Amino acid sequence: MTNDRIGTREEWLEARLQLLQAEKELTRRGDELAQQRQQLPWVPVEKDYRFETDDGSASLADLFGGRSQLLMYHFMFGPEYTAGCPACSAIADGFDGSVVHLQNHDVAMMAVSLAPIAAIQAYKRRMGWSFPWASSLGSDFNFDFDVSITEEQQRGGTVEYNFGPRDVTPALEAGADSVVGQVAAMTGTDPATYTRQAPGMSAFALEDGVVYHTYSAYARGLDGLWGMYQWLDRAPKGRNEQGVWFRRHDEYGRG
Repeated sequence: MTNDRIGTREEWLEARLQLLQAEKELTRRGDELAQQRQQLPWVPVEKDYRFETDDGSASLADLFGGRSQLLMYHFMFGPEYTAGCPACSAIADGFDGSVVHLQNHDVAMMAVSLAPIAAIQAYKRRMGWSFPWASSLGSDFNFDFDVSITEEQQRGGTVEYNFGPRDVTPALEAGADSVVGQVAAMTGTDPATYTRQAPGMSAFALEDGVVYHTYSAYARGLDGLWGMYQWLDRAPKGRNEQGVWFRRHDEYGRG
């Protein structure tokens, strides 16, 4: 017997119409926030960042591929990982098919990680993805954009993340049975090594040969990009999470 509220079609419709008004308000607020994002000042990128891509060494401007806008997902895949972060992998499953549409709307979209390009290419083949994915290994890029920290910074206790201080010491004490420990094991690492990488996304513009940083988001700021959760939020039981339930898409059904 279900513990959920049972009602008539008339009761459902009355409640649904009330919810519809709240949803419309959220949609309008979302439109306003999108405009505010677009009104942020553009900051010139002054460093000459270098990346390794499928086509060889590239500058940040090269990553635009002839387009004027670049959307970048900061994918958690460190040099020590044996596989990409499963959470980032679920997000990538959601945006892989959108890349071609964005590319035909003057927007390049790609992932960037600190892992070597050979490891990235191997994992990309395993996952069957087609989006561009570059390595920033040997560059300050990940560190400057607050998605990678050094072991020394981690031992220091507090780092900059999501536009504020973040205490990273709990990961040093997390056990293998903890949530972070379970996810770390899925990348072939321990909690400390795993959490030296962090997720995020950044947007850039290219105008008159100058690259500008226009936007970044981290942590729950990425929720809207995590496609499966947008669907789960509309399912009868919502996210209904107990522990680490998701896997890479080729791991479901394994013993």
